[in-house]
This record gives sequence, C-alpha cells and structure tokens, in this order.
Amino acid sequence: MALATSSLITTKPLVRSKRTSNHTATATVAELPHVESPFPNIALTLSNFLHLSTAATANQDDQHERDRSTSDPISTMSTVSPARLKPLYSQKEDISSLFPAIHGKADWSSLLHPLHPGLRREIIKYGEFAQATYDAFDYNPFSEYCGSCLFSQLNLFSKLGLDRHGYNITKYIYAMSHIDLPQWLEKSLHGEAWSRDSNWMGFVAVSGDEESTRIGCRDITVAWRGTVAPAEWCEDLQNQLKQLGPEGDAKVEQGFHSLYTSKSDSTRYNKSSASEQVMTEIKRLVNYYRDKGERVSLTITGHSLGGALALLNAHEAATAIPDLPVSVISFGAPRVGNDAFRNELDRLGVKALRVVVKQDLVPKTPGIIFNEGLKRMESMTGSLDWVYMHVGFELSLDIKSSPYLKKGLDFSGFHSLETYLHLVDGFVGPDSEFRSNAKRDLALVNKSSGLLRDELSVPVCWYNNKRIADERQVSLRWGRPNREKEDMPVPLPC
Repeated sequence: MALATSSLITTKPLVRSKRTSNHTATATVAELPHVESPFPNIALTLSNFLHLSTAATANQDDQHERDRSTSDPISTMSTVSPARLKPLYSQKEDISSLFPAIHGKADWSSLLHPLHPGLRREIIKYGEFAQATYDAFDYNPFSEYCGSCLFSQLNLFSKLGLDRHGYNITKYIYAMSHIDLPQWLEKSLHGEAWSRDSNWMGFVAVSGDEESTRIGCRDITVAWRGTVAPAEWCEDLQNQLKQLGPEGDAKVEQGFHSLYTSKSDSTRYNKSSASEQVMTEIKRLVNYYRDKGERVSLTITGHSLGGALALLNAHEAATAIPDLPVSVISFGAPRVGNDAFRNELDRLGVKALRVVVKQDLVPKTPGIIFNEGLKRMESMTGSLDWVYMHVGFELSLDIKSSPYLKKGLDFSGFHSLETYLHLVDGFVGPDSEFRSNAKRDLALVNKSSGLLRDELSVPVCWYNNKRIADERQVSLRWGRPNREKEDMPVPLPC
C-alpha cells in the first residue's frame, strides 16, 4: 500500500496502544479526520502519521552516514521534526535511455550489483502493483463480496494512493480452479454471494503518456494476486507436473496451471479462463498502441502464487506475440515448471527477475529436495523432466541486512511482500549496509505482520486491524460496510 501525499492533520497527538500476546506496541499518531465512508481512502492510514520516516534532507543523510559507525540506527529515529511526518518518495527521473537494460536485455548484469537506483524504483513500483492485489482484496468470509476486489477499476489506484505511478487499469482478471485448492481461493459464506466459483486475481494496467515518456515505452503491466501465508504452500501444492502444451517436454505444476486455465459456462465470472481474459486484453492493448506507432513492452508481476501465474502468463504472451518484449518481476515466487519449461522461456526471450528473501520458504518449493541443484548431475541421472527448476535471475535479499527487523523466526513475516519491498528499498549490494536514505515508510512492514523491532512501537498487523475496526458501526454493533454501487463486481460479458 502506498502512502498518501495530503497535508498533515495538525490536531493534538493521540497515543494508542495495542496489546498483543507477547508485548504492548504503542504508536504516536495524529488524530484522523472524521470520514463518513466505511472505506475511506486507504492511503490515509496509520503509516501516514507515524514519525518513522527514514528519509531525511540531504544534510541529515550526510550526517547519518558519518554517524553510522557509532550510532544505533533505531535511536536515530527517536525524535523527528513534524515537518518530516509527510511521506516522502524517491524522485522519478527520466530512465528512457535505460529502457532495454531495466527490462532485462542484458540480464540486468550491470544494474544488480550495486543495485541501480532506477531499477530499484521500478522494482518497488511493480511490487506496489502486486501489493495492491492484497490491499484491495475482500478476505471477509461473511461478506457477500468475499473473494472480489473492494474497488472498481476506476477507483482502485486512487483509493490505494497508487495513481502517482501514472498507470490506468483497463481490465480485471478473475480465476477459478477445477482442482480443489481451498487456501488459494476465498469462499463467501454469505447466502447471496457474488460468486461461488471465482476470485478476483489481479488486473491489467497501462502507463499513461507522461509515465510512458519517462520510462521510454508504453508499458502494459499485469499484476497477479498471490497468497499470504507460507504454510499454505506445504498444505496445498500438489507437486505434480502437468504437460504445458500438446507438443514439447515443458511441464508445470498442475495447481498453477488449473488456476490459470480453468473456466466453466455455468459461472458468471469465468466463462473465459484467466488466461483467455488476460491475453485478450494484452493483444488489444498491443495492437492499439502499435497502430499509433509506439514502442510497447509487457511487464508481469506477482508475489508468491502470483509470481507463478506471472511466468505462465509470460510464456503464453511471448508465444502469441513473438516480437513483444516480455519481462517478469516476481517476489517470493515458487518454482513453476521443469527444465524444458525454463528452456522454452529462454528461447522465447522472456526476461525474469526473481526477488528472493533468503529466509523465505516459498521460493524453495516445490522441489525442496529435487531441484535445479541436480542439473550438474544430469549426465548421471538422465533426463530431469520431472524436476522443478527456477527461471531467470535472482536478486537475493537478507532479513539480517535491515537494522529495523527482528532477527527471530517469523516465516509469515519473511514471506510478506511488504518485507520484500522494505529490503529492496534498503538494498545496495550483498556486501553493503542498508541504505540510510531509504524512502519507504517503515510502518508498512507491519501492515500484516509483526516483523519490525519493538523499539519502533508500530502496532502489529495494523492494516488488518483497521479493516476489522471499519466493520464496527458507531453503535459498537457489528455490521458489514456497504459498498458503493460503482465498486460492486460486474460479471464479465459472455
């Protein structure tokens, strides 16, 4: 979730405490303005008002660098002037000359170590698109709209504060599965549920004129929703490879394939599969902008399960439109297919950058034991068409690199996309210290986890708790927030 850029509320500070089973977390925030809607602009949340920004003026950054060897990075944040409460973002410079390199033409060889600032900002941008699929998803099983998006295509970016990226959503994607995957698809318990079969799985967006000029192309972006808890992978992955097409040896995990390709005439939202929905829109946008003489690229992103769907989408898009530059930027994604699948993606020219936290379990699945590590033994073992292989190039991150994160075991926190974005924001190189002038708000790490150090006094899972609070009426009776008509799911045309 992004941070709002509106001016601060200059009301009397209020100290709120949240007691957890292990400790009490206290945050000092400014009083929020009264909002009538049960879902106000979500960007106006706790993270706007916490005095935890690591960004500073140029002079403060220089002083911080000089003091690093003697100062505790936590203590340097203990007092912050009110002027710095306003969220800050990295400057958006013109990177049009870097377009081929940013999208992996040279396999990011000159941009990863050290991490180029332009590439860092692009990775975070696509990561925030992937995060939007979580922030805007209705997880409440008692909601009539559980499994759908909370907002319409027109409203989603503005509600989450992501309209600053300069993209417009053109289509929502819905998915179902003919394989029983209870932890991948949310089900509504409401008697009049919007759908019994389908879930909202992401969106297609395209860069506007100004952003296209800045980055050097008309960028079509697909963001796929994933899963949050790593325990689901051990429970749900079938570990069975399925033939990808009628020809060749490429195989992929059957659960991913089912979610991407399943459809049914009896459903309202999946008379066409997620594959058909997304490819129809990609082809339409490519033809539209190429007819105008523009350079067009496709960037597909996703976290966890979403990263797996991103690779399937990239394979199909590169096959259907051979001259289209296709790149994938995934976060905490599992292995998807076998060696033949990886070779096909290489042959098609798909560029994949995998962002991986070393302590995260999900990228180690499926194929924890038998994986690409056996490649060097292929002469002895024979064909490895039954072994899962990772695709593309890896940007490896380490929880231990951040001075703001706890060092104990928290597998859910390790897998959180907000943790990934925090680490990307501070990453320079494998042997470098965490950036002192990182711009991303620390409070976002605890949006749905408790990985921040207790000294920072950021409430655990504050975003989830805010959602629960929004479902309480003023009378303190429990009630579901009503949706605006424009934010209700609309069945896809036949």
